Amino acid sequence: MARVIFYSKPGCKGGTKQKVLLTAAGHEVIPYDMLKEPWTVERLRSFFGDRPVAEWFNPSSPKIKSGEIVPEKTDAQTALQLMLKEPLLIRRPLLEIGDRREVGFDVQKIDAWIGLQAVDESLQEISDNLMNQDLQNCSHGHNHSHEQHNQQGGSNHAHGSQQHQKQGNCKH
Repeated sequence: MARVIFYSKPGCKGGTKQKVLLTAAGHEVIPYDMLKEPWTVERLRSFFGDRPVAEWFNPSSPKIKSGEIVPEKTDAQTALQLMLKEPLLIRRPLLEIGDRREVGFDVQKIDAWIGLQAVDESLQEISDNLMNQDLQNCSHGHNHSHEQHNQQGGSNHAHGSQQHQKQGNCKH
């Protein structure tokens, strides 16, 4: 089974479902808060591969939804600079397994890559249910504010994320 470095926004319901599906398939999930990660242009760029720049963006981000930022009209260098300043713009999750990095949660692509079938019969129903859901997009409405999340502190990685995950906050 794979060791999955999983960068997401703590408390996001979609991210929680993605981690459950990976865990049910026997993978070790190491969660990180992507909003607190000290990204560099080079490191962030490595997750996007040959995807078009527009696919690098989180379509649920308020600045995307409002039209303030138009991904289709943004070049790669500008996109990366915007994302370093405001990580909410980054499509989630960012996945790192071995030396391969990917963005988003395309169930078929991830299943072909590392496998998403439940390793235990007791987890099969949960796994099947999740695999039939849209795990690529946010699973609820998008009328959220970011002020509470941006004001919260915590450590850079999994330890600080646990509190936010328990609270169930998913603010784009």
